[in-house]
Amino acid sequence: MKFVDEATIRVEAGKGGDGCLSFRREKYIEKGGPDGGDGGDGGSIYLIADPSLNTLVDFRYKPLYRAPKGMPGMGREKTGAGGDDIFLKVPLGTSVFDEEADAYVGDIDSTESRLLVAHGGKHGIGNTHFKSSTNRAPRQFTRGEPGEVRELRLELKLLADVGLLGMPNAGKSTLISAVSAARPKVADYPFTTLTPNLGVVRVGDYSSFVIADIPGLIPGAAEGAGLGVQFLKHLSRTRLLLHLVDLAPIDGTDPAETMQAIGDELAKYSETIAAKPRWLVATKTDLLSPEDARERLDALVAATGWTGPVFSISAVARRGLDELTGAVMQGISEMDAAESEAAEGERAREEVHAQAVANRRRLYESRQADTDEWADDDWD
Repeated sequence: MKFVDEATIRVEAGKGGDGCLSFRREKYIEKGGPDGGDGGDGGSIYLIADPSLNTLVDFRYKPLYRAPKGMPGMGREKTGAGGDDIFLKVPLGTSVFDEEADAYVGDIDSTESRLLVAHGGKHGIGNTHFKSSTNRAPRQFTRGEPGEVRELRLELKLLADVGLLGMPNAGKSTLISAVSAARPKVADYPFTTLTPNLGVVRVGDYSSFVIADIPGLIPGAAEGAGLGVQFLKHLSRTRLLLHLVDLAPIDGTDPAETMQAIGDELAKYSETIAAKPRWLVATKTDLLSPEDARERLDALVAATGWTGPVFSISAVARRGLDELTGAVMQGISEMDAAESEAAEGERAREEVHAQAVANRRRLYESRQADTDEWADDDWD
């Protein structure tokens, strides 16, 4: 299926059903009272996650979605049927924006996610509700309210633990095909990869992580050069970046300069992405002698002032891959542990605060036993 990571759709929630103007008419009852029922609520539109999807291409072919309207009320105080809600399935990692308001709506980031994007119109009420001691035969009723209408922009951001970063033809696709079951197109010319690819890397029997290969970056990518910002956004949800650098580029470019250029593009596009952990991975070492590869890598580290982790691999010869994937798995595990510890600490602080509030409340109530009022604001 064709990969599409952005689509614009129009969603129209259903109109609420009108209330009914009706009076009771039965044999031997000449002037029955009002018995008009309420209308039904209009259908709403929700977005839900479907883990089996990995593209937004379906929304390119069908950009308009309308929910059913609510039915009008009827006599004998019968309520009209409500319009059925519509549930649109989208891939995990979909972000939703309101085009007209230029506002963020929400994310579909888990299998339990359900995002209301267009609220159905409220039902109208029948004349039964307007009956009073001075108005025994009301002819008032209300119309149903229109449903919400929105123009939405859907953006798919791949959910991956590790993102591959580098210039075109740096060996990213070769790496992901060597360590996972993903089979991206691999060739000896730039921009072979035109769409992102995901692969699951298994380390041992019970450990794995997801790796994402995006099209190569060039200077000016943050402003749209090459494939530009179209795919840079996919790095926003990764936890670790592997910066691949070709030690023997066929075009004769300086690896240190291209590496610095990629770092500059990241900073221009997003400080958040630029601040993510980034490891240096020297590729295509099979094209060089071990001594030459070591010398070039040392020169690259010295020229860039690199202080982070450094790995040297050959995906074709499968050298250094186990060391790299093992280190990545360990790094992700350490991140998981740190995040769990931070979450546990936050929960503990919340529990201590809640207990302190409860203790203060009990103390206050014991001192104010003779009064019925106390302010909730004192405990916030």
